Order: sequence, then C-alpha cells, then structure tokens
Amino acid sequence: MARSLTRLVVNADDLGLHPSLDAGILRAHREGIVTSATLLAMGPTAPEAAGRAREQGLAVGLHLALSTRLAPAAPVHAVPSVAPGGRLRGSWADFAKAWLAGAVRREEVEVELAAQLKRARELGVAVDHLDGHQHLHLLPGVRGVVEALAAREGLPLRWPDALPRTRWLRAPGPALKATVLAALARLPPWSTPGVRRVSAGGVFEAGRLDERALLDALDALPAGDFELGCHPGEGAPHVPEDPAWRYGWQAELDALTSPRVKAVLRERGIELHTYGSLASAA
Repeated sequence: MARSLTRLVVNADDLGLHPSLDAGILRAHREGIVTSATLLAMGPTAPEAAGRAREQGLAVGLHLALSTRLAPAAPVHAVPSVAPGGRLRGSWADFAKAWLAGAVRREEVEVELAAQLKRARELGVAVDHLDGHQHLHLLPGVRGVVEALAAREGLPLRWPDALPRTRWLRAPGPALKATVLAALARLPPWSTPGVRRVSAGGVFEAGRLDERALLDALDALPAGDFELGCHPGEGAPHVPEDPAWRYGWQAELDALTSPRVKAVLRERGIELHTYGSLASAA
C-alpha cells in the first residue's frame, strides 16, 4: 500500500554544460523516466539546451553553481572573490576551502546566485526548483544564502539527506561523500519559513547509476515525495570545464531508458512527477 504513496522526481543534472550531456538528458526524458533537469545557466550550451528542453516539455530547475570553471553570471567586477580571474573555482573542494577560510564574500555569493536565476529566466526557463551543483548549497553559510533565495522566489529545494545503507560499504569514497552531505542536510535549523525541501537520493550512486543500482535505489524508496538525482549522457565526453571528470554517463542513460526499470515503477506504484506537479498535488 505504501508504494502507491511514493511520488518521485527523476532529475538529471548539468543541462547546458556539454552537447553530449544535453543529448543524453533529453533522450532520457523522451524515452525514459527522467521528468526534470537542472540547468547550469552559464554553461556553454545552455541557450540551446534550454530551448530544446522547452520544446519537448521537460521541466527545468536551476543548478546553482559556485565551481567548475564557468564564467560567472554576474559581472566579473561585482564578484571577484567568487570568480577570481574571471572564472568560478575548479572544484567543490577549492570553493569549500576558500569559503571556510573567509576568502569568499557572502554578499558576492548572493549577487552571483541571483544573477544565475535571472540568466536562466532570460533563456526562457520557467524555473521550478533550485539545487546546488556539487551540492555546495549545503555548505554552512551558503545554505542560508540559498534558502533565502528559495524563500524569496517561492521555489522548492533539493535536499540530499539520504541516510547510509549497508550496501554503501562496498564503495567507501562515495559512501563518505553521501554521508557527509546527509549530515550537513540534517543540521539545524530543520525548517526555514517559506522553503520546501524535497528529500533526495542519488549522491552515493552519482556517476555509477547503472540498471542494478537504479533498481536498488527504487527498491529503497519509502512512501513520500522524493527526488532521485542522475547524470545521463551520450558516450564518454571530455568536458573542458572539468577535464578530469569521469562518470558512467552512457550507463546511466541506458538504465534510465530501460524497459525493466519502467516495469518496476509500474509494479510498485511509484508515481513519476516534476517539482511543479508535486506542488500542485500537495
């Protein structure tokens, strides 16, 4: 009975970053179970990707970015500590170190994230939720900035708070990352007026969400509203903004379009939703 009460958003990250990733995301929506994507508004392919998503009815949120060597959405002179040298920092770790050392100004983060939302809307995106690229929206201090933006705009937030499971022991690195993020997500305050948080999984499986892993993730879903994050793409692209990045994009695309996965969703009564349809049915 509980299975029929599970409502799931399947959200693909990094729309607008690379043509192969865009193609995989759009195909996973047309032919598979992806219901939503989040746009990197400053990504090199963002204008075309936003247009194609709109044409095929793919719901789109905003992937708030503070890393991955993208040019900022705000004027460079307005955010020098966020984008030293005219680019965002190379990795989540680089940003986190600078932020925790006090080298990044909070007011500049506010300016940059607001500019990213403005840019997405200028590209024609009806933004329906916010989340953080590399989950930096959970970082103490940054979290308050993002929650204030979400409250002001009336947008729900992805909240990756999935607790560790026994099978995570077979991959200590991803398990540690997912556990740290869940701990950050569960720090007080647990609620912010005007902000709706949607529990999200997929951090442990990121880049390795093949069919078996996807079926395991679906099997673990209890009743309630959830997001499952994913990273489909075609082939094995080289992403200039993050040249060392290696994910199993094609394996994720294959899993997300798998007839077996679709059958399991039907059998278990898991309803597919967008953030918008979750809100309208609430």
